[in-house]
Amino acid sequence: MKTKTEVVTNHGVLSAVGNTPLIALDRLFGAVPFRLYAKMEGLNPGGSMKDRPAALIVQTAWESGEIGANSVIVESSSGNMGIGLAQACSYYGLRFICVVDPKTTLQNINLLKVYGAEVDMVAEPDPASGEFLQARINRVTTLLGTIENSFWPNQYSNPCNAIAHRTTMREIHSALGHEPDYLFCATSTCGTLRGCSEYIAANRLATTLIAVDAVGSVIFGSERGKRLIPGHGAAVRPALFDEGLTDTFVLVSDLDCVLGCRRLVKEEAILAGGSSGAIVAALDRLRNDLPANSTCVMILPDRGERYLDTIYSDGWVCKHFGEKAGCRC
Repeated sequence: MKTKTEVVTNHGVLSAVGNTPLIALDRLFGAVPFRLYAKMEGLNPGGSMKDRPAALIVQTAWESGEIGANSVIVESSSGNMGIGLAQACSYYGLRFICVVDPKTTLQNINLLKVYGAEVDMVAEPDPASGEFLQARINRVTTLLGTIENSFWPNQYSNPCNAIAHRTTMREIHSALGHEPDYLFCATSTCGTLRGCSEYIAANRLATTLIAVDAVGSVIFGSERGKRLIPGHGAAVRPALFDEGLTDTFVLVSDLDCVLGCRRLVKEEAILAGGSSGAIVAALDRLRNDLPANSTCVMILPDRGERYLDTIYSDGWVCKHFGEKAGCRC
């Protein structure tokens, strides 16, 4: 019998990561001249696309000997990557410390704890940058210096983050039976963006890759600003980013994310997270420019249950957006 530290990675819950369904959508925008599909990454066992890099990073580090049974995994996360790592670490029997900040939702914190992760909350933003992301990374660095046998997956620069998402694009290509004409992809660490872009380039696909970023994110050179939706955009440009990864990009506001999410659940009965709403908003903005008979794919990163107290809460939406969101507060 295998012990918990003698992991066979094609068995157990981690074998269910990937191969998520690609479904046709015909209600979201009504009658449109193009075909629209959604890649349902929320149906990974941990609830998001981050299951892919989390499992691959842990597996790769284990197989290379970088980590072992006594290792302590330490990572900064606003939610989904932390949950993916908590799932993988639980399966491997590893101690996991997830550094979060006050913007992390209560649902995500509770999920981390259920998987056995230790939650380390930074209370204040980094004094130099004013950003919680940098504060979380600073805390990770401190923990790495004080905890024996600690390991930082570093989702922001680890090549496995991108490599894992080559499979996402491969699955889309295979499920369609041909290349999509347009692929809409949300940005944060840029692992998904990079992985899909590398697959497109390696297979010489004529797919136009459209990155969807947040207003207030610095990834594409915009001015840093306040953002409410965790996991969408970034306050620091990730090392995985490269100017040549995408054909174009669209900036989407927090309110656009909220309205996109609510439209998606109303029209297609898909309860998805904030960055999925951003993709819906971006496609809506560009849909009149998409050629007839083209094939468009949206990668929907996660499920919406993690946003019940924010995006899907009328009180929260009215508090932050008021009349702009159609509230009658």
